[in-house]
Amino acid sequence: MKQAQGAPPHAGPTIDRKGEFEVIECESCGFRHVLPLPTVEELTSTYDEDYYAREKPLYLEEARRDLDRWRIVYRERLASIERGLAGSGTTNNEGPPRRLLDVGSGPGFFLAEAKARGWDTLGIEPSRQAAAHSREELGLEIAETFLAPENASEFGRFDAVHLCNVLEHVPDPRGLLETAASVLEPGGVLMAIAPNDYNPLQRALRDVDGFAPWWLAPPHHLNYFDMESLPRLAEKVGLEIVDRTGTFPMELFLLEGENYVGNSELGRACHGRRKRLERTLDRADLGDLKEKLYRSLAELGIGREVQLLARRPI
Repeated sequence: MKQAQGAPPHAGPTIDRKGEFEVIECESCGFRHVLPLPTVEELTSTYDEDYYAREKPLYLEEARRDLDRWRIVYRERLASIERGLAGSGTTNNEGPPRRLLDVGSGPGFFLAEAKARGWDTLGIEPSRQAAAHSREELGLEIAETFLAPENASEFGRFDAVHLCNVLEHVPDPRGLLETAASVLEPGGVLMAIAPNDYNPLQRALRDVDGFAPWWLAPPHHLNYFDMESLPRLAEKVGLEIVDRTGTFPMELFLLEGENYVGNSELGRACHGRRKRLERTLDRADLGDLKEKLYRSLAELGIGREVQLLARRPI
């Protein structure tokens, strides 16, 4: 993880180990991450080909299977982004389409939903397989690369940036957030989603039921954020926090005795029960209730993921 010039080195107590990696509570960074960290070359090699081909061979199939749920999720995210822009006083519904950048756009389903909603979209995706699907199946504009300070100006400016399950993968999440913030228009908003790890429910399962830390996944997951550390990182790069919420706490199934860890069939079944709950609330026009519930849980540090909305000051 690159350090700013003059910044203290990565240091802090080791809280876990997995294989050759240790997880530290980094006093310099303000969040937990692994050591050693991969080089840029190692990261590029992993995500050009290896990640979807080896680590997630069924990802596209499962994403298509769950598309009814994801469309609900994406509509809710886009509505939150649009409310954040409206709150900045910078929107102009009669002007040209607003621009949205999706960093780590994967197979493109979020971008497709945004495009259908009237956004002018661009995805940045280093995986060849995912980028090809986005272009060939969904007709999206995709830059097959990583977002970096060296190329950021090539993409122009955006009203919104979306980073879903990206920050946990990169050696320098602060640097990526700074670069993403730099392409925002003043008053533009950034939405970041990352796993909420070392959360209270995980700790309960570990301390009482003897679960190993199943959420540790180096070298793919390098950083481990929670409901406090992700907003703190966004503030460090000059963003203003607009909203913080979470997603359904999947650990509840484990606490009820449904041990889906390492059991893909049971994991799918538990995921199906979560989907049914969320779909039922959506069909009952109770999306606001679900939103308030997840936000309340986030205040307690609970939720499988952290969802953060932050704004670049005007």
